[in-house]
Amino acid sequence: MANLKLRDARKSYGALEVIKCINLDVDDREFVVFVGPSGCGKSTLLRMIAGLEKITGGDLMIDGTRANDIDPSQRGLAMVFQSYALYPHMTVAENMGFALRIAGVSSSERDHKVKEAAKVLELSHLLDRRPKDLSGGQRQRVAIGRAIVRNPKIFLFDEPLSNLDAALCVNMRLELMRLHERLAATMIYVTHDQIEAMTMADKIVVLNNGRIEQVGSPLELYNRPANIFVAGFLGSPKMNFLPATVEKTSSDGVSVALASGTTIIVPVSAGTAKVGSKLTLGIRPEHIRIGQDGQFAGQAILAERLGGLTIFHVDIASDQSVVIQTEGTDATPLHTPLSLQIDPTICHLFDVDGKSLAGLN
Repeated sequence: MANLKLRDARKSYGALEVIKCINLDVDDREFVVFVGPSGCGKSTLLRMIAGLEKITGGDLMIDGTRANDIDPSQRGLAMVFQSYALYPHMTVAENMGFALRIAGVSSSERDHKVKEAAKVLELSHLLDRRPKDLSGGQRQRVAIGRAIVRNPKIFLFDEPLSNLDAALCVNMRLELMRLHERLAATMIYVTHDQIEAMTMADKIVVLNNGRIEQVGSPLELYNRPANIFVAGFLGSPKMNFLPATVEKTSSDGVSVALASGTTIIVPVSAGTAKVGSKLTLGIRPEHIRIGQDGQFAGQAILAERLGGLTIFHVDIASDQSVVIQTEGTDATPLHTPLSLQIDPTICHLFDVDGKSLAGLN
């Protein structure tokens, strides 16, 4: 397989710069996911790597070779698009082997590669069918098989599951993860779905407005977000954010006062924050507990009972609300007074620019 490097990569359409100075390393056999909201530039960046969009500035290196001006067909990459783009008049085998036929690969070699890919994707019994006779998941596997037979250096996926229903998405995620392990392949995957990113990636690249906000493993980004954007984007339900004011800084951390009157000491370095500075306290829904002698008072106004877990939407005393995730068996009644407990050691503080204050450890 291969590694890939982007150095100061940029993309402009006239005066509009949509990709802004991207620096990124994708190592051999990694499963890297580009994630971010619509319009953040993730698909454009993938298309730049594929050669479908010209790089305005900077360098794309594939296995140490500058690839900016190499034709897409010569880069050794294979792309799976959001749409299946299968030829309706061809069988599964013909669809999978079409690129090899165009490349002049012999019939016997083409047949061998198609059968090997079909075996990996569990499509062997469907090789004589046409796309109209397949389910959505089977069609997507055919599209992936078309990429596998080319034996690419790097697989590129552009939101390949967005046309599938929820249950099929889960199955296809598992299949792609198994495929990655089986092929020991380098894969770059684009999605707007943070759950796909968290469950599939070795490395997540969070993009926003054409820039990289943070790069790291799923748990690194979840537990140590670099800024308020990453903290709010990763996690479902999303992190709760509450305004806070610095009361004191010390070697133990930063003491902040919340609008409810509660004071909490968060074990982070103050950085440039001083007494009176405005900060934002972040706490994930699963880290808030309903109990006695908590730091907040409130009442649940809505409950989402999802079986294995329950999500409460709680109005707190300061005319604000928080979301709490508890066990599915939690029978807490609505519209009754609650005491909410949080553990300050797993809270986050963000400065006025949205940057996370570093932990003490």
